This record gives sequence, structure tokens and C-alpha cells, in this order.
Amino acid sequence: MVGARTDRTARVRVMASDARGWTSREDEVVLEEPLEIRVRPFGAPVATSVAVTMRTPGNDFELAAGFLLGEGVLDRHDQIDRISYCPSPGSPQEFNVLEVRLAAHVPVDLTRLSRHVYTTSSCGVCGKGSIEQVRAAVPVLPRGAMRWTPEGLGELSGHLRRSQGLFARTGGLHAAGLFSPPGKLLLAREDVGRHNAVDKIGGALLLSGRIPAPETLLLLSGRASFELVQKAALFGIPTVASVGAPSSLAVSLAEGFGQTLIGFLREGRFNVYTGPKRVVHEAPPEGIPHPGSEGP
Repeated sequence: MVGARTDRTARVRVMASDARGWTSREDEVVLEEPLEIRVRPFGAPVATSVAVTMRTPGNDFELAAGFLLGEGVLDRHDQIDRISYCPSPGSPQEFNVLEVRLAAHVPVDLTRLSRHVYTTSSCGVCGKGSIEQVRAAVPVLPRGAMRWTPEGLGELSGHLRRSQGLFARTGGLHAAGLFSPPGKLLLAREDVGRHNAVDKIGGALLLSGRIPAPETLLLLSGRASFELVQKAALFGIPTVASVGAPSSLAVSLAEGFGQTLIGFLREGRFNVYTGPKRVVHEAPPEGIPHPGSEGP
């Protein structure tokens, strides 16, 4: 991306306290800035602003493409004519506003675009109605026949952590990683927003023509929410794992999509909540619940 920003952190002065007392020193914090996403349908004279998200600069084109993919606007890379930053060079917002130009014959209703339409845990919808809405937006369910061993799964969080260079320096980022068996890290993205990190993965797949991604696993550095499982389904990813807990609606959604959902993947242990067919396991002894039926 020619001319894009390379800075992703800032230096700040802090007062630090420890067993030795107080010291004044510099600390490194991750940048958090707004990104405005504008969409221009083919032939439209001007672009329409459809979203503003707080993000860590970097992989902005992927973020925009993944956002539009997650909103159901796009499902193929050839539907994008081009993506570009749009303010005048040198302006304060030079790299904080970008425009996605759509190719010809891409139908889009921009009034429906919102990052808060049946997607967040605070948007006021829940249960079967939400799942039915999302199911309608995902006409082709995620597919994938690969199987993961407990040993292979146990190594994934370590692989993702080692890819998190900014997190190691600042401690202020979420991450998402895309893996293929037996544990190859294909993509890793960091961002202050966990949804943005996942959108960057989806955008990278879309822009490289790799949607759907049937033989892959999406690993989340935090919890597995309804929205993130939904995004994985729209990206065609059949397995989602998280180092934290899933929500009840995420479990219901994954089950409805035939996805494998894994939670608490850390320190050599994990729970399988749905789709155990993609995890190599022995049948549990009589009286022991099936994988996924227990808490952590």
C-alpha cells in the first residue's frame, strides 16, 4: 500500500509504581484512531459514508473489505473496483478516511449498512429471531472436513502469541489468527478492536480471492461472541476457537451453521461446544458428558 502510515504506536510519559517506589519513564501505547469507510457504487458521483470505526492503523484496506463482507455487501474480490484513501495528501485525516469503489452491477442498499444491525451483544436482539436473520445472510454454510488433534489445537495459542509483536510491546491489542491443519499460521492481525482484527482477516481473504476458506480455523485472542462467529460463517470458516468463553448465542449460531466452536483454548485444555466431528477425540466413558456439554 504505497504511502500508507507505518506508525502504529505512540510514546507517552507515565509515573510507574513498584516495590522500589515511584519512577518516571516513557511507555509505548498502541495508536487508536478513527477510520471512516465510504462506499461509492458504480456510476455514483460521490461516495457515501457507511461506518466509522476506532482502529489501530494498518491493514486498513483489509479492514474495509472485511467490514463490507461481514455486512453482506460483498462476497467476491472482483466486486471491488478499487480501494483508496481519499482526503488530500498532508491533511490531518489523510489516512483515516478511505473509499471503496464498487465494480459494475454490484447491487447495494447503503441505507442497510450499519455495524450495529443484529451484530452486537448490546443491540437489543437475541435468540431465534437473530439467528434466523443471520442464517438468511449466509446462504452457503461453512464447509470443511479437516480434523484437529488435541495436541495441534494446544499449540495454536502459542503460535498466535508469537505473532503479536505489537501486543508484546504495548499489551493493548486483540488478535485473530487463521490456521490450517496441523497448525500452520496463515494470517495474523492485531487491532484495538477485536471485531476489526477479524474483519482484517476476512478482508485479506476476500482481496486475495480465498473466500470461502473451508479448511481453516479462526482463533480469537478473547471471547467468542455472536458477531465474531457470524463473521466467520460469512467468511466460510468452519471452525472458530477462542482463548476465552463463548456466549450462549454464539453457541446457538455455530450449532445452526454446522460450525465447530471451541472455547477456553489455553494451557493444554479446551472445551468443544459444537461440531466435535472436527476434533479428534475418543468416545467419552459412559456417564461422562459429550465434549462441549461442560463448562471450563
